[in-house]
Amino acid sequence: MRPIVRTCLCVVAFGVARLCAAQQPAELDATILTAFDDLPGAVENEIDGDDRLAVDSSKGEPVGQSSPGAKAAKPYNPFAHTPPIFTVPRLGLYPLPPKGPGYYSAADFLTDDWRKAPPPFPWGRTSLKPFPFYDADFGYLDNPKNTYHMWSDVLKRQEVGDGWLFSTGGEFRDRYENQIDARLTPVNNNYELLRTMVYGSLYHCDNFGVFVQYLDAQSFGAELPPLGIDRNRSDLVDLFVDLKVCEWDDHPVYVRGGRQEVYLGSQRLVSNLEWANTLRTFQGVRTFRQGEKWDFNAFWLQPILPNPTYFDSPDSKQNLSGIWTTYRAKPGSSWDLYALNRDDANQTAVGQGGVVGGSNVTTLGTRVVGDLDNTWLYDFEGMVQVGRHSNQDLQAAASTTGIGYNFKNVEMTPQLWVYYDFASGDAAPEQGSKFGTFNQRYPFGHYYFGYLDLVGRQNIQDLNLQPIAYPTKWIYVLTQFHDFHLAQARSPLFNAGGVPLRVDPTGAAGNNVGNEIDFLVNFHLTAHQDLLIGYSKLFAGNFIRQTGPDLSPDLFYLQHQVRW
Repeated sequence: MRPIVRTCLCVVAFGVARLCAAQQPAELDATILTAFDDLPGAVENEIDGDDRLAVDSSKGEPVGQSSPGAKAAKPYNPFAHTPPIFTVPRLGLYPLPPKGPGYYSAADFLTDDWRKAPPPFPWGRTSLKPFPFYDADFGYLDNPKNTYHMWSDVLKRQEVGDGWLFSTGGEFRDRYENQIDARLTPVNNNYELLRTMVYGSLYHCDNFGVFVQYLDAQSFGAELPPLGIDRNRSDLVDLFVDLKVCEWDDHPVYVRGGRQEVYLGSQRLVSNLEWANTLRTFQGVRTFRQGEKWDFNAFWLQPILPNPTYFDSPDSKQNLSGIWTTYRAKPGSSWDLYALNRDDANQTAVGQGGVVGGSNVTTLGTRVVGDLDNTWLYDFEGMVQVGRHSNQDLQAAASTTGIGYNFKNVEMTPQLWVYYDFASGDAAPEQGSKFGTFNQRYPFGHYYFGYLDLVGRQNIQDLNLQPIAYPTKWIYVLTQFHDFHLAQARSPLFNAGGVPLRVDPTGAAGNNVGNEIDFLVNFHLTAHQDLLIGYSKLFAGNFIRQTGPDLSPDLFYLQHQVRW
């Protein structure tokens, strides 16, 4: 817990240092800046940054192109599209962070570095980074007008030899968790999670490249056995090759083969699961093309099973394939249309009469997300599933309806989201020829159904309220309220990993799971560091009280990470 303690002491030092800054500004600025390992540029960057959790991001005009009406062409840059960076889609419940002049980190505040506009934020401005390192965009470093600099710039976009571009970086993350009645058991689980990642990429212009990422994930002090997503010692979560095969409408088409993190759309179905200590990764082949308006993604993948003792290997019995297309009418607004198939030969599906077998699930879905003048916010997604579940026919569905409002002219930029999520359940488990429980696949459930991870996108109804506020541009405060009810009283309550937790086969316990409140605050300490503090509480409903021990779990967590 030493990194956590050190972080807490540094946060306390913020207040003390600020009180004395008026008398000794130069000395304190230098001291605090060194303590937080951040060296931002003194002059404001002319390139406006954004928060990639909230808004679609893409590289700006390539340095090798000329703007309309320009007097002279810009110098040609062979690395303008290198490496291929995905346009990160908005998640659901997305925030709209404040812009304009101000302090964008605690270090800015302590050193009185008042910025005219947000810096680029290549990793985002929160501890949650909902995209892999291979999509962290440092293309702004190529812009001759760039004046925003960090000490880690020397690790990015370095030309090596003739036409080669090298980058490296990584992360150290430490999270302390105190769980009361953990996993709906009468056990208090108090433990620490450490994660270390280091990556490197080498690309030849925009023709060919390699990306590799090392991960070490450890867990200490837990009273309950560690989860599969808690530990994975010295392994590779990414090891892939990109090959440009052609151009389609003046945009390159790539084939990516090997081990790779994958996230799609809202991440309700496919996510790299950033919250997990181990991350989620796959092995297989993808082909993709990104344009100014249209994106295309086709893939065949097998999930990697974390193994804390041996080198991870794919589950050859699970195969995920599909096509995912996206249309962006404007930045931040998009329409997804997709078809996915998951074939699972593992004998885990329980069908009619208790027969155990495999499953084959096809999901057809669409999503629209965006905003109206940065004021009204919207997020709608619908999914239907057909296929086989052991010896039954699968017919299931899920939907999301979200409306938000951004009080953009009010102090602290408050925002409010109201959501209703539905995922079907089976009305008569193990009976009849039909099976009706939605299969959530590989989701970012933790983000959508409460931070206790007791609820997943299967057999559930969730009315969700989320207010957001920014007391300053570097402090983000979020509260969630969930009202959980089972879609079918005779089907189980599934957790975030799709594992049944409680069930009443008779349905007599009803469908009222309970209410959950989640509170978190994120401090953006420096360009490289964030501190995340959170608390969650479930108030058990009749279903939980009548299907096992009457428990109302609590969770407190404290997370600090350094990225470079």
